[in-house]
Amino acid sequence: MKRIRIWTGDDGESHFEEHPIAFGEGDRPAADSEPAEAIQFRLRRGGTALDFHPAPRRQYVLYLTARVRIGCGDGSSVIMEPGDVLQAEDTTGRGHTSTILTEGVCAFVPQG
Repeated sequence: MKRIRIWTGDDGESHFEEHPIAFGEGDRPAADSEPAEAIQFRLRRGGTALDFHPAPRRQYVLYLTARVRIGCGDGSSVIMEPGDVLQAEDTTGRGHTSTILTEGVCAFVPQG
């Protein structure tokens, strides 16, 4: 499982960084709680490609069964696998691309 943060740089382009989740100690390690507004499940159709677009709001995208390639303007990309989390914060600028590699479900969770 990986968490990738995507944000808009001063150049107006989206950029990635791996942003590990810090789990606490004890019998049931948990990360700190974060505010969220809702959850929406979406079926992502295989073979669908979205051109550059910014995130509509700060949100988490939880890849439940879909595989998706996320691309940035500099040509870099990352493949999100089931179990991965995208922390989408690139709400301005050109945004990122999304290519659905394997049809499946994602959960969108707006950050509160």
